Amino acid sequence: MSNSTSIKQKELFGHPIGLFVLFFTEMWERFSYYGMRAILVLYLVGLTTDANSGLGWSNGDALALYGWYTMMVYVMSIPGGIIADKLLGQKKAVLVGGVLLVLGHSVLAIEAMWAFYTGLVLIVCGVGMLKPNISTMVGGLYKQGDIRRDKGFTIFYIGINIGAFLSSLIVGYVGEVHGWHYGFGLAGIGMAAGLIQYVVGQKHLKHVGNFLGESKNAEEKEAMKKPLTKIEKDRVVVLLLSFLLVIVFWGAFEQAGGLMNIYTSEKTNRMLMGWEVPATWFQSLNALFIVVLGTAVAGYWAKRKLHNKISTSLYKMTLGLIIMGLGFFFMTAATAQFESTGSSAMYWLVLAYLFHTVGELCLSPVALSYTTKLAPVKYASLMMGIYFAMTGFGSKLAGLLGEWSESLGEYTIFTGIAVFCVVLGFLVLAIRKKLEHLTHGAEDDEHVIHDEAEGFELADN
Repeated sequence: MSNSTSIKQKELFGHPIGLFVLFFTEMWERFSYYGMRAILVLYLVGLTTDANSGLGWSNGDALALYGWYTMMVYVMSIPGGIIADKLLGQKKAVLVGGVLLVLGHSVLAIEAMWAFYTGLVLIVCGVGMLKPNISTMVGGLYKQGDIRRDKGFTIFYIGINIGAFLSSLIVGYVGEVHGWHYGFGLAGIGMAAGLIQYVVGQKHLKHVGNFLGESKNAEEKEAMKKPLTKIEKDRVVVLLLSFLLVIVFWGAFEQAGGLMNIYTSEKTNRMLMGWEVPATWFQSLNALFIVVLGTAVAGYWAKRKLHNKISTSLYKMTLGLIIMGLGFFFMTAATAQFESTGSSAMYWLVLAYLFHTVGELCLSPVALSYTTKLAPVKYASLMMGIYFAMTGFGSKLAGLLGEWSESLGEYTIFTGIAVFCVVLGFLVLAIRKKLEHLTHGAEDDEHVIHDEAEGFELADN
């Protein structure tokens, strides 16, 4: 990661222009991924006799494939990170990943089983190359100690969710109404738009994401050769421990694309003024809430920091897990209502997605930023890859929980998730200070200056 710490970068809205190049690249990548995710399970369980025929799989088999797929998408971030650190650099790795994704989504548009599995493999490899490296590049846009980093990741995260919001509506609608394979193909068109935008915007990314092996910076070359220091090792340890929160969080959160998706389709009364709301549209709620609430949540944490209140990354992440867990109690209420009346109201889903979103905003963009703060320079992409692999293991856990619902029941699964997340969150809060001691003040050197436009702004170190 060649971080431009000595070169003045052009800015837009107080952040490097390169952030917005990465913003739109990731927006279109997530448009393709979440569009595909919105229709994948429904395509698998769709009846072969329907006009828009699916594959006719059982719910259990569909959720099993969904779990493996969403796990491997992120586990491949580890080799993707290694390739970037050792061979290509993040910038070229993102380009390779984008090309693989365009190919994968395009192949999925072909109505054949060989094309279905080939497309999934290409998408898994493409996300593995792109996802960890583009996030590492975002961190590389900011100097060490620049408090803008957390807010930069929140802006980047909003881009992710604009793509997710649009794809759930557009790709979901096209897939459900006009044909599953048209939806898959539309996701590929979105990724192609993101790839073109990324290539055109390279002039704003000249000093970030370059391969360290080719760096002319003496400090960066020396960092590649030196063994890790005691401080760096301690920071890696606390990062890995924090990743346990990530596994649990995404194991619960990813019910959205699996069990909650099927529950919405089969057991929720979706009639609104005489019109049935498509099941896939409910997945857009999470993205919509993030776009609406993202800057407000980031501003809340920034103001807490200005007033010297607890606002460390680990505290935010743990609180995010608790809030997300509380959201599952609304799904408990939904299943209770279904069992007593034969259907459940849409507002339970809306409330669940609202709490899940606030929890996500406290954990996910913060965890991305936290990883770039603590990861050793020469292992920057690898550590980001491990972070995304943990989200992949969480996704696999989500699939397993979805499968277990067939024997245990949705009421038990939703309630169990809620209780476990809340209890684990409070346990981590109890030992938070001991864990934060291992960071050796990585977040203590962030500096703030006043900005008239926003009430706070972030200074160069």
